[in-house]
Amino acid sequence: MSSSLHQKFKLVYFVPLSALSATKTAIFAAGAGRYPGPGGYTECAFTTHGTGQFRPGDAANPHIGKVGELEEVEEARVETICLGREVVVKVVEALKRAHPYEEVAYEVYRVEDF
Repeated sequence: MSSSLHQKFKLVYFVPLSALSATKTAIFAAGAGRYPGPGGYTECAFTTHGTGQFRPGDAANPHIGKVGELEEVEEARVETICLGREVVVKVVEALKRAHPYEEVAYEVYRVEDF
């Protein structure tokens, strides 16, 4: 099994287009997007655009939309790599601070090399 420093993770998150730049700046500053290898690539990510939807519950305080009403928002899906568990934890913390939503939609996957 590889050490924690060599573990790779993929972070995927969804963000309204108005906050795309701010969230990418935050996650890259925290260590996301550094591709391993001799090229020294940084700020690596893949971004796609689509429509997200949600209905805020009675106790919600939504950044966009109104409680009880279905909302559709043009959003970006951002995928990036994180090297090491400590890095991905810091990156998720930075994402949550920079993201405008009350509930940040994100996923973290362990990536295996073959």
